[in-house]
Amino acid sequence: MKSTLLTFVIFTCHLLTAQTQGTLTLSFTQTPHTSYEATNNVMAVWIQTSTGTFVKTRTRNAGGGTSDHLPVWASNAGGSAGNCLAANCNVLGAITGATLNNFSTRNFSWDGTNTSGNLVADGTYKITVESTWNHGSAATTTRSFTFVKGTVADVQTPAADANFTGISLAWNPASSGIKEETPEMIVSIHPNPSLNGVFNVEFNYATRVSAMNLAGEEVYTEDVKMNEVSKTVNLSNLTSGVYFICVTNGTSVSKHKVVINK
Repeated sequence: MKSTLLTFVIFTCHLLTAQTQGTLTLSFTQTPHTSYEATNNVMAVWIQTSTGTFVKTRTRNAGGGTSDHLPVWASNAGGSAGNCLAANCNVLGAITGATLNNFSTRNFSWDGTNTSGNLVADGTYKITVESTWNHGSAATTTRSFTFVKGTVADVQTPAADANFTGISLAWNPASSGIKEETPEMIVSIHPNPSLNGVFNVEFNYATRVSAMNLAGEEVYTEDVKMNEVSKTVNLSNLTSGVYFICVTNGTSVSKHKVVINK
């Protein structure tokens, strides 16, 4: 009885502390907003727990004249609402830059780690976007997308709103989809990212080229003819985001992450 109880406790603790490796991707297209700043805008994207506790910043774009334009992120990242450029705002591991000069399609990712580089426990998290395009409370928006980090893929297409369209969100655990092997194949894919969804795939030997989305669903497939050493993979019908192109030689699969950034 004691042995059974101990096994149950160990198993339960393991479940509570599971730390699945994987990648979260978020893609959306900004809705243009006209203002005296024309197309200038600032943005921050960060990961939070389900209760709003800061985990990690993914990007912060702002300049000296817009340092007070990201108050929600600045406060959540350890700083004060009035200065998103302050040294105490946590940007470890994030991409930082100046004020953005256009409204465009944006792609972000997260590897499941915190600012210390450690994998966080599986569970429910939020990726939050704060976007500001003018002075004043009427020219800013903050939106969070909730997802489950775990052993199962969580793929979503959240509804568009007045500020973001073409939204796609996916948590893809490392164990999902096609297993990436180490084949003796030479594969080259370009351009990557692609602005129109068309990729040129070159290889030394293959029997089949395919593509799949983050849910592991096949979205393209084509057999390779004898003596062919390249294929044009046309994914222009798909939305912006992360996909995988797989090259098979009959015994092995070489999987490569590609990005469509229309």
